[in-house]
Amino acid sequence: MKRLLSILSVLALGGITSCSYDYKNTDGPTTGHLKIGIDDSYSLMMDSQIYTFEALYTYAKVLPTYKPEAEVIQDLMNDSIQAAVICRDLTPNEKAFFEKKQRIVTTTKIAVDALAFIVNPDNPDTNLTLATIKNIFTGATSKWNQIDKNAKEDVINIVFDNDKSCNARTISETLLDKKAFPPNTFAVKSNAEVIDYVSKNKNAIGVISVSWISDMHDPVSQGFMKKIKVVALSDKENAGADDFKKPYQAWIYEKTYPLRRDVYFVKTGLQESLGSGFAAFVAGEKGQLIIHKMGMVAATAPVRTVHITDH
Repeated sequence: MKRLLSILSVLALGGITSCSYDYKNTDGPTTGHLKIGIDDSYSLMMDSQIYTFEALYTYAKVLPTYKPEAEVIQDLMNDSIQAAVICRDLTPNEKAFFEKKQRIVTTTKIAVDALAFIVNPDNPDTNLTLATIKNIFTGATSKWNQIDKNAKEDVINIVFDNDKSCNARTISETLLDKKAFPPNTFAVKSNAEVIDYVSKNKNAIGVISVSWISDMHDPVSQGFMKKIKVVALSDKENAGADDFKKPYQAWIYEKTYPLRRDVYFVKTGLQESLGSGFAAFVAGEKGQLIIHKMGMVAATAPVRTVHITDH
């Protein structure tokens, strides 16, 4: 809550004001109701966006549901929701589906995310090459002593938030060529549960969105960080100490952290609907500032202009 109030106070200085007239029952860019599906990976980010947007526009009500990415897309196609936040664009077949229904689809990039790999605080293996990560997820490496000869011969437990989530899909497409995960892989129900499991199991390696641990001013994110260690990655085969990067904002922005992905706001409603207004807010200066302040990489990096004068 402290973070949300801080964000709201910053945005208020930008001169945004809510509507002063009662359009509670009118659907417009800043009024009405919007049902939106959000992959659990982005629940913290979108909670902040929704809280701020509704505080500024008091006749707007954004109704989120948090589900795995595959279920969010299915809800979008079933017209159960009018918008979605996921980490991929719709496929040509999905767009063709909406075209047949004479529905206009608008996709807007709102952030750059990264997959974060987390291990138990007692695990010393916090620098891993991308090749090692791939071997873990293909099953070629299944025990910790295959990575570190001084480690015990314990099976590596791989844990995801959900087998239908964007995290699982990204690993499948990026590292596995869409092949099956090894038998030492299982899923829980959320990114928070992944963090909890890894914190209690020394042989685990978990996969989460960096958005869950990126906000240095949020007690929720910092509470998670105290329970786990974040793995640093390098895509170089013979990596030196300086080549390993953690999924911090600077390294994602500079593209030196290897496993990055874009986050999209997908809307299927009318152009002058609340979906359009909320999408414009998230993709605009104020929404991008929220993303930046949370330690993620905004799609449009906030620009700070400094005037230097000679005296």
